[in-house]
Amino acid sequence: MAGTDCSQCANYYYDEEFDEYCCDINLDEDEMMRFLSSSNYACPYFRLDDEYGVVKKQN
Repeated sequence: MAGTDCSQCANYYYDEEFDEYCCDINLDEDEMMRFLSSSNYACPYFRLDDEYGVVKKQN
């Protein structure tokens, strides 16, 4: 389901300092609880990491 697969989100990045993947969005306490407790949580900050879409806009 789109909006829940963090690995496809533009806000998901690899942090070399911590040697792990992280989310660039800081969820507040309520949002984090919804994210952790629901298997069908749709993140309102999800942006598809579409490199081809970016290139299309540049041309």
